Formats: sequence, structure tokens, C-alpha cells
Amino acid sequence: MTMPGSPAPELETGLRRVEAIRYVTPLREGGSLPGLVEGDDDGTWVVKFRGAGQGAGALVAEVVAGEIGSRIGLPVPELVTVDVAPELGHAEPDPEIQELIEASPGLNLGMDFLPGSLPFTLAPEEGFDPDLAAEIVFFDALVTNIDRTPRNPNLLTWHGRTWLIDHGAAFYRQHGATPLAETASSPTPALREHVLLPVAGSLAEAGERLSADIEAAIDPAVESVPDLWLGEEPEARREDFRLFLQRRLAGQAGFISELEGDDG
Repeated sequence: MTMPGSPAPELETGLRRVEAIRYVTPLREGGSLPGLVEGDDDGTWVVKFRGAGQGAGALVAEVVAGEIGSRIGLPVPELVTVDVAPELGHAEPDPEIQELIEASPGLNLGMDFLPGSLPFTLAPEEGFDPDLAAEIVFFDALVTNIDRTPRNPNLLTWHGRTWLIDHGAAFYRQHGATPLAETASSPTPALREHVLLPVAGSLAEAGERLSADIEAAIDPAVESVPDLWLGEEPEARREDFRLFLQRRLAGQAGFISELEGDDG
């Protein structure tokens, strides 16, 4: 298993594949009922299941956003695909979880488990690196991740670093009737609730630092999504995400102004 903080392996075929050998326990903090699973690589993974209410689209968002974040140097735990057999949940007494696992055969999403991590709190007396805060805000704005609020920051503190988790709400407009790429310039007022926006440095400078790496990360991130999660036309879905990200990146001045409250 690649330890958090070490470079992710460069794989032409996408995410590393792990076979689930034991279901450990459900994690009930989130609405999607992720579970802690032991893999055949001796790793422990937080698994989001394809059969959960948010569907495969949430897993697509997790991979595209998470892989971009990791490739541009943000602290994102390693992502893998986890092959789950329906029988894995038979030892779980909760029938809801049994049904969820049985509805999710084959590839699901795993995120490296960070043992002993603590929920993130923004402590003014401790300070937070304004450049890192700006880069995280810029990244979340790029992928329209509206789920990093003070109420639910989806950040963990582990080994002295702040880690970005849970990107299932990114690209949330993919669930609508309009192609995602056509929404690239749509206003997203909810982004102003970002937990790190009050302590962020210059978003424009963050964009200057990150844009070239983001541009290089788009194709490998999109290609890392398994076809199984992309429906009947996987290449069309990939192209929709690709165009969205390219347009969003090119129009970054718009979402920066929106975040900074410049309506003029």
C-alpha cells in the first residue's frame, strides 16, 4: 500500500485495484454509509459503495477531484478501486448494510484509512497557512465542491497535516439534465461558505501557482475512472468532465470574483 504523503504510483490503467477480504465496520458519519474494509494488500480502506443512494456519480466525482488534488500536490489520501464480493457483508448484522454490499458487487471506491486522525477545527490562535488555504479553496471552486463548510469541512488532521477527504459532492451539477460542461461558468454561491475562505490568501496567485499542474492532471484524472461507473457512454462522460474542467480553469477569474464577493 502506498502510505499517505508518498507519491502516488503512475499507472497507465488508472487506480490501483485491491480485493476486499474482510468487512470491518460501518462508518456512520456520512449519509452514504461507507465501510472500513481490509484489503488483500494488507491495507485498510474507507470504501464508498456503488450501490449507495448517491450512486456511481459520487464515485466518479471522488476519483476525478481526488486525483487532480493529489496530482497538484494537495494532501489527499490514496484512492483505489476495491473489488467487493456480495458475500462480504454476510457477517454484518445490520440488514441495511448487508443490502448495500450486496447491491455493490465488483468495483467500488476505497480511500486510504488514516488511523488516529482527528476532525479538523479552524483554531485562530494556531493559524493556517494562507497560501495552502487559498490553494484548497481554488481547487474546491474549480471542481465545484460545495461540501467543505464549517458545519461539515471534510478535512482531517493527521500527522501534523490537514488532509482533504470526501469529494463526492464535487461536480454536483453532473446529476442534472444539462451536460456538465455547459455549466462551467454557472454561479455557485454556496462556495462562499468554504471553511478556509476567511483565512485564504490570494486566490488569483493560487491559480497562477496551480493552473499548469491542473491542466496536466485533467486527462489522467478523468481516465482513472472505471468505465463501469460512467454508464452506457463512458467516453462521452469523460469528455464532458474534461471540457468542464478546461472551461472552468480558463474562466477562473469568474469564480475568483464570485468567491471574493466582487459582483461587479
